[in-house]
Amino acid sequence: KATLVIMAAGIGSRFGGGIKQLAPIGPNGEIIMDYSIYDALEAGFDKVVFVIRKDLEKDFKEIIGNRIEKEVEVAYAFQELDDIPEKFSGKFTGRTKPWGTGQAILCCKDVVDAPFLVINADDYYGKEAFKEAYSYLTNLPSADIMQICMVSFVLKNTLSDNGGVTRGVCEVDGHGMLADIEETHNIEKEDGKAVIHKEDGDVFLDVDSPVSMNMWGLTPGFLEVLEKGFAEFFEKEVVTNPLKAEYLIPTFIGELLEQGKMSVKVLRSNDTWYGMTYKEDVAAVKNSFKEMLEK
Repeated sequence: KATLVIMAAGIGSRFGGGIKQLAPIGPNGEIIMDYSIYDALEAGFDKVVFVIRKDLEKDFKEIIGNRIEKEVEVAYAFQELDDIPEKFSGKFTGRTKPWGTGQAILCCKDVVDAPFLVINADDYYGKEAFKEAYSYLTNLPSADIMQICMVSFVLKNTLSDNGGVTRGVCEVDGHGMLADIEETHNIEKEDGKAVIHKEDGDVFLDVDSPVSMNMWGLTPGFLEVLEKGFAEFFEKEVVTNPLKAEYLIPTFIGELLEQGKMSVKVLRSNDTWYGMTYKEDVAAVKNSFKEMLEK
């Protein structure tokens, strides 16, 4: 068994009002999530969990949830601002946004009971990524320390024609394990190159570098470690930056990696990733899907 977890709580209060994650991109009004779920089911996943905001449940079910549950088992997890460790309850009244991807995944602890793959609602990862992840999650290796996986993409396949993007640039050792991951901002595509413009000169990145696109293969055991980390995050980070601190999966995994408490198998997909960072990206994504469907 393997479950697909889709992080969709960030789709915000403008839901349905031209929100990019719900822009129709297929010939019959399909949204990106439709294609991700289709590929996941084809690869073997047998359950879908949507992480959403409670106040969006009705709209969300109308737009996609009710259709999908005719095809596969569906569960919902709700990411709420006040779903935090009890001792901090009621202390951060000025905060308006949830606590990041780490909290989003933690919300699933009561509805996930099998290895699971996490994806973003507004990214399309391609068939190969889902096949690789399913194969790994259904044949988990026995290891001395917790092992999870990450599907990496080739940097040049993830850049936007419409501006700079942020990517987790990965260092992979000779055994295909993650050695380091560095959140890198404002990577632009210019003449087939990947460049960051800085005041003291341009920095060029290898266009074939593996990058993380927030596609993680995790286990129910990981949720226990994540929960413990969430409490520590409040003790250390939130007290100093209560309005903006975020509990982010890549950062948390990076820390566990550094402490030698976890290993991460890097799976590689050569598919092109499609996402909608800029509203101008919508037309390009529509066009790419049209070509894929024709092929």
